[in-house]
Amino acid sequence: MFDHVVFSASDYEASKAFFLKALEPIGIAIVSEGPLGIELSSDGESSLCIRRVEEKPSHLHLAFKAENRKQVEDFHRAALEAGAKDNGAPGLRPNYSGRYYAAFVIGPDGHNIEVVCHEPEV
Repeated sequence: MFDHVVFSASDYEASKAFFLKALEPIGIAIVSEGPLGIELSSDGESSLCIRRVEEKPSHLHLAFKAENRKQVEDFHRAALEAGAKDNGAPGLRPNYSGRYYAAFVIGPDGHNIEVVCHEPEV
């Protein structure tokens, strides 16, 4: 269902230690860590990303995995019809990868909701 979940932590080190410890029994481990924060995963296909921030975190970025590009387009259309604000029309995001096809909307609570397909165009 999820491709990745990104959220911020005002105390990055404490959050990192907590999630590594708490999720270790289900195989969650560090995939990468850098200036933005840390990426955790158990299967290499879905990930939990914790970002460094100085202020108290608020909104979430939730990304759901699509099976194909049509699902990305259908999501974007349906979300806008349901009252979401456009935050990025369906399309390739070459700055992420050559096959990162996604759409973004801002939901009613201000969360950035994304649907992404990593499959090539059919």
